[in-house]
Amino acid sequence: MNCKDIVISFIYIFASLGIAEGLRKVFRLSPEFTRKFVHIAVGMWSIGTILLFQGRWMAIIPPASFVLLNYISYKKETFKAMESADKSNLGTIYFPLAFVFIVLIFWDTPNKLVAALMPLTWGDAMAAVLGKQYGHIKYTLFGHTRSVEGTVSMVLFSLISVFPALWLLPPSMVPSMGASMGIGTSLLIAVIVSFVTAAVEAASPWGIDNLLVPAAAGLILYFC
Repeated sequence: MNCKDIVISFIYIFASLGIAEGLRKVFRLSPEFTRKFVHIAVGMWSIGTILLFQGRWMAIIPPASFVLLNYISYKKETFKAMESADKSNLGTIYFPLAFVFIVLIFWDTPNKLVAALMPLTWGDAMAAVLGKQYGHIKYTLFGHTRSVEGTVSMVLFSLISVFPALWLLPPSMVPSMGASMGIGTSLLIAVIVSFVTAAVEAASPWGIDNLLVPAAAGLILYFC
């Protein structure tokens, strides 16, 4: 067992939390800044995961640990900067749980592993940030109000993060196996994933989109 990779993972996550909190305090930003900063940092660690770890079972140890740690924090408010004021929102627990399942399913296809997490990492985060800042055109689905501007932001940021993941990252853990996904195929799949996950996010209750968005992305990528 190579514990170094696990230690690096924990250092990365806690450093991200520390940097986010430091920036928030210095620039007097809202606690939402810390949550979204760490949200993006965790999702981008999917690239670190495929670069560092040699097998899926070791790779899921850090995100699986954070399922437990975030649940404890949810109950005890250990990491107050990460907790939403809405106690019905379990997003901080669902995100690492989704990470675990995506790693298990897509370990042999690194480009799809990363791509499956990008709509949640960038699309969902930027939809929340830009929707709150610039969202003027509102709509309601299943009792939850979203903004058109936020949904459009999710489509765009999902697209510009899913596409390079599919196109530039290796399609196999074995370097000699499988050619890189073509630019046209990568773009087409990225467009489909972006629109579908935006629709899923728009229809999801608060928090559970952290499960449903990567599930939708993963389902599309699994059959592509």
